[in-house]
Amino acid sequence: MRFWDSSAIVPLFVGQPSTRRVRRLYGDDPEAIAWVLSGVEFTSALCRLIREGALRREVAEAALVEFDAFWTKTRQVVQVEAVAQRARRLLRLHPLRAADALQLAAAITVSYEDSLSVELVCLDTRLAEIARLEGFRVVP
Repeated sequence: MRFWDSSAIVPLFVGQPSTRRVRRLYGDDPEAIAWVLSGVEFTSALCRLIREGALRREVAEAALVEFDAFWTKTRQVVQVEAVAQRARRLLRLHPLRAADALQLAAAITVSYEDSLSVELVCLDTRLAEIARLEGFRVVP
């Protein structure tokens, strides 16, 4: 079972140096799990890339259509209060941004506190390091 952080979802749909690796991971196990608000983070990332001139609007629009198809097949962690409680604990212990704490807390929630039962697909270096401290196997 793999939990997908938004940092790893973006290159599934937008060409980046890590695109081949994450597409291979998804191809090996297409039963993705993600935080229910990862779609918001995905959209935010695309809009930021457009504003920065790193992504053309038509490419972003195509990526959004592909993402929507992916999202309908993705198991979403929707237990907001449970995730929020865990995120608050993580923020007290680790130097995380709120969105990253929510991502990691969602992974903890879906793992039922057994971090070894879930791989975390994450490209954010800081989040990956803290996830390892919390006992997760992080890929790629």
